[in-house]
Amino acid sequence: MKEKLFVENSKKNIQIEEFLKMEFSDVRCGEIKIQETPVGTRIIIYTMTPGLVIGSKGEKIKDITEKLKERFKLKNPQLDVQKIKNPILDPCIVAQDIAMALERGLNFKKIGNYYLTRVMNAGARGCEIVLSGKLGGEKARRERFGAGFVEKSGTRESVLKGFYVANPKLGNIGIKVFITLKEAEEQKTEEQPKPDEIIKDEV
Repeated sequence: MKEKLFVENSKKNIQIEEFLKMEFSDVRCGEIKIQETPVGTRIIIYTMTPGLVIGSKGEKIKDITEKLKERFKLKNPQLDVQKIKNPILDPCIVAQDIAMALERGLNFKKIGNYYLTRVMNAGARGCEIVLSGKLGGEKARRERFGAGFVEKSGTRESVLKGFYVANPKLGNIGIKVFITLKEAEEQKTEEQPKPDEIIKDEV
C-alpha cells in the first residue's frame, strides 16, 4: 500500500513539474522541487528571472496557484521563487543553453566541449553532457562529453540532473546534463557566467 502511494505521488510530482515547465516555457527555469509540509505543498521554482515568473504584482503566481489547486487538487500550494545564483552550475539551464546553440546550427562537438569546460571552470567537481539524436547526419547517434567525477551508480543524490530537447532542422536532440558540485550546498557563489562570445568565435 505504501509503495503504491509512493508511486502515485511520484507520478503526480512529475506531472506538476511538466505543467509548470509548460506554463513558464518562455522563462529560463532550472530545477523545480516539490515538498510536502504539514501546512500544504511547497513548490520551489529556481529561475534566472524571478520577476517574470512572479508577474506584475504577483498576478502570474496567483494564476498558477489557482490552476494547481484545480488541476491537481492541491489544497494549499505555496510557490517559492528562487533566483539561480550561478546558471552555469545549474544542469537545467546548461541543457537549455545547449539546445538553443544546436537549434542555431552550431557544431555539436564544439558546443559540448565548450559547455563542459565552462562548467568545470565554474568550480564543478565533475560534469557529463550526453547528446542523443541526429547529430549532423541522418542517422541518430549518441555523443558523450565528460570531465571530473560524476557518480554512476547508487542513489546519485550528489548529482544534479538536467534534461531538455532541442528541435533543429534534422530532428529532435535529447540533452542530458549531470553536474557534481564540490560543495554540499548548491550554487553558493553569486558569480555570473560570461556571454557566449567564445562559442560564436569558434563556430
